[in-house]
Amino acid sequence: MPRFLHTADWQMGRTYSRFETEDGAALVEARFEAIEKLARLANEHQCQAVLVAGDVFDAQTVSDRTIRRVFNATRAFPGPWVMLPGNHDAALAESVWTRAQRLGAVPDNVHLALEPGVIELAAEGLAILNAPLTQRHTYGDLTEAFGRYETPAGLVRVGLAHGSVQGLLAGEIDSTNPIAPDRAQASKLDYLALGDWHGTKEINERTWYSGTPEPERFRNNEAGNALIVDISGPGELPQVQVVATGRYQWHQWRETLSVDSDLDQLLERLQNLPESSVVDLRLDGLITLAGEEKLQHGLSVAEARFRSIRCERSNLQLAPTDDDIAALKADGYVGDVIETLREQQAGEQGEVARDALAILASMLKTPAQEAGQ
Repeated sequence: MPRFLHTADWQMGRTYSRFETEDGAALVEARFEAIEKLARLANEHQCQAVLVAGDVFDAQTVSDRTIRRVFNATRAFPGPWVMLPGNHDAALAESVWTRAQRLGAVPDNVHLALEPGVIELAAEGLAILNAPLTQRHTYGDLTEAFGRYETPAGLVRVGLAHGSVQGLLAGEIDSTNPIAPDRAQASKLDYLALGDWHGTKEINERTWYSGTPEPERFRNNEAGNALIVDISGPGELPQVQVVATGRYQWHQWRETLSVDSDLDQLLERLQNLPESSVVDLRLDGLITLAGEEKLQHGLSVAEARFRSIRCERSNLQLAPTDDDIAALKADGYVGDVIETLREQQAGEQGEVARDALAILASMLKTPAQEAGQ
């Protein structure tokens, strides 16, 4: 009974310039660790093969070191790997794949599906029908050829492709590289292994996107998995097991603060996240000076715990209460300045006014506290 691991969209060579240098380096390293984990999973689940449905590399211009590290990371699984070019690493006349071959980096057990056709893995009971992208964007369904491919009797027919299943993905997905939603049935495939959609998604009982094994964006679409697929024989339905592979969890929150309890709930949610979190937080609404201090403390704690946390607060207005002002002992001219800055937060220089108000409050706070001791 053939059993294989389906994965895709490794995007090796991706950079994370929006993050701090240390965090970006850790996110890059996690992608190499993901390949090593896939190899271990293939061994643990006694898979006959690993199928990679495109975008092994993020670009044609990745470094030679990245190329070598990718193939080195596969070595723990000695069975066959089949790697398909996707839109980021299309099989051009001169490509990252031809460079890998010139470097002598491709192990003997790794099959590069650089041309349309069939890769027969007879010992494993598999016939892999390939539709590699030979350019970044195509407008015809390359998997249509699967219906014309003959495969030996007794071998399970598995399609391997990279693109967008028409009419079934989210509206913003790229419409290029189309794939017919009934391709598996029309071409008598036992299973169609797809890449391009970075989350795990079942199209139908024979057609799946595995998603990327290590999340790399904040879109909540079930990324960070691989699929273990069992097919008892030609014509039989596949049994698909979703296996978690991701190291880091990406969270993107958009929160509006209105009352003190909103802030308390936000900080509690942050505290409950695991240390492997990558958090993008955007806040708007109103916050008191006391709340601002509490928020700053909470973010400081989170920065030390999480892999990364970024908080955009330009639309979060400071709204000092009467108690805030009284605690600062800000009267006379200083009180007038505070009131002016409160009003200016709603104007074109709102972010500047907000920062100025926060700085002024912090400057006033220490002497005020000392005077009260």
